[in-house]
Amino acid sequence: MTMTHPGLPMAWGISVCLFMALTTIWFFVRSNAAAVSSTRHFDLMTLPVIGSVLHYITTHNWILIVLKLVFAGLFLLIIWAGLFGTPIAERNIATVFTWNLWWSGLIVAVFFIGSAWCAVCPWNSIARWLVHPRLSNYKFSNSLGLKVPKTLRTLWPALWLFVGLTWLELGFGITTDPYATALLALVMIIITTTSMALFERQAFCQYFCPVGRTIGFYSQLAPVELRPQSKDVCINCTSLDCYYGTDKISPCPTHQVMGRMTQNTYCLSCGNCSQSCPYDNVTWRLRPPSAEAVQDARPHWDEAWFMVVLLALTSFHGITMMPFWENWMSTIARTIGDQGRLLVSFTIGLALSLLLVVLVYLAAVWMTKYLCHKTTTFKSLFSQFAFIALPLAFAYHLAHNLNHLTRESVDIGALLTNPLGTNTLPLTMAEKHDRMMDMVLAPNVLFGIQAGLLAFGFLISLLVIKRRSVNLISLDETNQVYLLPMLLFASVMTGAHLWLLMQPMVMRL
Repeated sequence: MTMTHPGLPMAWGISVCLFMALTTIWFFVRSNAAAVSSTRHFDLMTLPVIGSVLHYITTHNWILIVLKLVFAGLFLLIIWAGLFGTPIAERNIATVFTWNLWWSGLIVAVFFIGSAWCAVCPWNSIARWLVHPRLSNYKFSNSLGLKVPKTLRTLWPALWLFVGLTWLELGFGITTDPYATALLALVMIIITTTSMALFERQAFCQYFCPVGRTIGFYSQLAPVELRPQSKDVCINCTSLDCYYGTDKISPCPTHQVMGRMTQNTYCLSCGNCSQSCPYDNVTWRLRPPSAEAVQDARPHWDEAWFMVVLLALTSFHGITMMPFWENWMSTIARTIGDQGRLLVSFTIGLALSLLLVVLVYLAAVWMTKYLCHKTTTFKSLFSQFAFIALPLAFAYHLAHNLNHLTRESVDIGALLTNPLGTNTLPLTMAEKHDRMMDMVLAPNVLFGIQAGLLAFGFLISLLVIKRRSVNLISLDETNQVYLLPMLLFASVMTGAHLWLLMQPMVMRL
């Protein structure tokens, strides 16, 4: 028997629909000129106590080293437990921490702290210590330091690896298999270490890592950013220590120049720039969470595809946790004669789900191109409007993951004291029910947050449409019909996500 979480109540669904209707009216009433505005920032370093703490953390490396050791130790524990512990997923720390706590909590954390996880990522930490045998970020390397081939200096490797990991995760049921989870962790370490040993800086983080690139894009919607305190200081800087590093501090791992940074996408929050800057000109700032995706981030072809497919994959994860998904797979399997693990059927379902979202987006871009009758190329429209996918994906991803975090509570103390799950039995239905009911948040609070997140995602998507269209189409105030295809795309995706949230969802473990 499968245990499911209750879906979002009808009243909350109606509230989201009403919000969408009101914001759509506002969208057409608001002038295009109002869409162009400067972004306001607040320097956190100016706060009396918090500023001093942040300055100390960003300029002293020992705190980061301690955190890296803690997460690397936990990661090794997960591998050990997965290889030698119980195969019962809900009793093994490998599956519970990886899929229920880490992956679910990671997306929530991005909303508050941006790409901070990348600074303590155990994949990179362990690979770095194997290739650069020092705990600190001092310059020392056994790497060959080769340049990444031009054909790989895009996000296509990360995108295909993301699709491949999704296929492995859900098609092979890795989320409920501690041993497979441990093997996947080892494979990621091997890939990261190989990349570190061959290429300069942290090529895996910049071009290949699906988790890091997902965090990077979602960080465009985070309220924090690492930026220069004064751009004039950066303009007059001739050493570019933030980019090249110093005699002791390694260069920026993803080739960023602090004075030219306009987006969080490739920032790993590693602290190299703040420790190497001779002018102490690097600071943490607060900003509106919509600013970067709406107007600051630069559009690129490979990045645009990553954002669109990220939206499709996020929706697909939600679909596979619906009770009707197994019926769909059974229907496909009977039709094509698939047997056993139904991998062929799953692959077809994955391909169709991704293709559907991509085709709907392509149709919206093509219709926009057709209606505006401008010289703007299809590629430019595709790349600029792809930022619509970010708030839509992030909002649903957060709302979906909150179900896992709040409804699938675990006894962390019991897991840490018995990480291998020795002499344990599977959870009974009564125990699963108790876990589901022992929520961190009250049900109505959870429902309110989920509905608010979908509303937030839709609102930001409208701001993206408004602002990006000003750059591309130069609309006059009386002819906003050109924006209807993109508005329809945002509405359809939000409506689909709302419907998914309103369905009962199968528990992960």
